[in-house]
Amino acid sequence: MSVRYLNCGDTAFSVEFGSTIAPEINARVMGLHGRIAAERAAGKLAGVVETIPSMRALMVCYDPLATSRSELQPAIEALVSGGLEAAAPSRRLEIPCCYDDPEFAPDLQDVAQRTGLSGEAVIAHHLASDFHVYVLGFMPGLAYIVGLAKALELPRRSQPRVRVPRSSVGIAMNMTTIYPFDSPGGWHLLGRTPLRMFDQRRPQPVLLAPGDVLRFRRVSRAEYDAIAAQVEAGTLDWATLEVAA
Repeated sequence: MSVRYLNCGDTAFSVEFGSTIAPEINARVMGLHGRIAAERAAGKLAGVVETIPSMRALMVCYDPLATSRSELQPAIEALVSGGLEAAAPSRRLEIPCCYDDPEFAPDLQDVAQRTGLSGEAVIAHHLASDFHVYVLGFMPGLAYIVGLAKALELPRRSQPRVRVPRSSVGIAMNMTTIYPFDSPGGWHLLGRTPLRMFDQRRPQPVLLAPGDVLRFRRVSRAEYDAIAAQVEAGTLDWATLEVAA
C-alpha cells in the first residue's frame, strides 16, 4: 500500500494511506496516530503539536519555530516502514437510542420500504451493527461512524432537511451519525439519543473520538426522557456508557 506525503502549508503535512474509505486504511491511520502519540510521550518528535486523523490520512501539525517537515518526515517514514499495528479501540461505548417516537424517527418507514424490510427489522439491523468512529467533521462533535449493516445502505436523502434536531440518529451510505446541534442535514433519521454529542459543561465537550467502537441500545420514550433529564441537569454518570470489551 503506497503512502503519500502532502504539504499543508508551513505548519503541517498529511500522511495519506489510500484513496478509498476502507477499514484497513483507517486502521493504518489510527495506528500511526497511536505511534506518534507514544513517541511524543517518550519525549521524541520534538515540535509536533498534534495529529489529526481522517478517513484515510493523518495530518501532522508542528511548530515551525521548533521543527520542519524536512526534519519530521523521515522520522514519520521510519514509523510507517516499521509496521503499524491496528490501534486498540480507545473505548467501547453503548449509546441509548429511542426509535419508537415518530417525531424521532421520521424516515424509519421510508427506509423500511426502500430496503424491503419491516420497521422492526431496520431497527434490529441498526442495533446489530458494529460501529467504529472514523473521523469528526462538519461541525463540532459530529462523528462519521462506519459499520452500518449492508442491508441498510442507502444514499443521502434527495431533499435534505433545513433543520435536523440535535441528537438525531441518522444513516447514509455505510455510516451512521448523531447530530450534535440543530442543523441542516440529508441523512435518514431513524431515532434520537438523549445524550449530547457536544456539551461544554463536560471536561471534554466532545463525546466521541476517532477509534471509539460503539453500539446502540434501544430505549423506550420513558427511558429516553429519564436520561435526557439527567443530561439536562448535569447529573448523568457518563462513565456508564463505557462497556467492557
